[in-house]
Amino acid sequence: MIQSMTGYGKAVAEWTDKNIVIEIKSLNSKQLDINARISHIFREKELEIRSIISDKLVRGKIDIALYVEYKEGVSEKTINTALVSSYCNQLRAIALQQQLPEHGILDIAMRMPDVLISEPVAELNDAMWELVKQALTQAVDSITAYRINEGKALAQDILHNIEAIGNLMQQIAPFELGRLQKIKDRIQNSLDEAVGLDKIDANRLEQELIFYVEKLDINEEKVRLLQHCEYFKVTMNEPQCGKKLSFIAQEMGREINTIGSKSNDADMQKIVVHMKDYLERIKEQVLNIL
Repeated sequence: MIQSMTGYGKAVAEWTDKNIVIEIKSLNSKQLDINARISHIFREKELEIRSIISDKLVRGKIDIALYVEYKEGVSEKTINTALVSSYCNQLRAIALQQQLPEHGILDIAMRMPDVLISEPVAELNDAMWELVKQALTQAVDSITAYRINEGKALAQDILHNIEAIGNLMQQIAPFELGRLQKIKDRIQNSLDEAVGLDKIDANRLEQELIFYVEKLDINEEKVRLLQHCEYFKVTMNEPQCGKKLSFIAQEMGREINTIGSKSNDADMQKIVVHMKDYLERIKEQVLNIL
């Protein structure tokens, strides 16, 4: 089943007066690229966190944020009341000495250094780590579900483009026989004008024409292109098939290019241009497939 490399997942775990929040975002990338922004309390587990993500998400540009968020009504900082009182007393003394108004002394005191004290964050223990791992698994499962839904949309669009290529290939058939006859007529007319057909060995000319026409035959390319299209559709059902689909798309491109170079017909080349357009759409979508 196709999975997109684009996705988003989030999980929140409650711990005493705090919430442990995990957010994961992913975009397409040729390799696995993890950018982790982790609260210092969980730094010692960063390697294990990266390992869990790489095992589950496999490929893509992954951004993970793991942070602590205090619940409503709870603050991570407290006021150093003794220090604030000391600042206020000193400011009042200065105001009295300089005969200045005392209004706004508290505001000034609150801006002084070390007024706010950060509460020490609880140390990471086994119970908290188990809770984080559960939340991490939940976030990974969430982003995987997102990727699967995105993959369904990608699959529909790709199948539509493959079907369009198959339909265009059928439109080439009516022009093939007429094209070969036009080529034969053009060669014979050119020879007739240059030296005269009565001076040319008819059997040898026929052999050369057959040899030349065989070089322009596109039946093999059409068969291989159809096979590649079918193989592409089968491969879409395999897990983590993005790179493989990219290789198949390259092979499809080679066959379409060969058909175009052999066509020698304006109508056929127009059809080939449309086929290339649909193939480019497929290639763009494949870049986002896991």
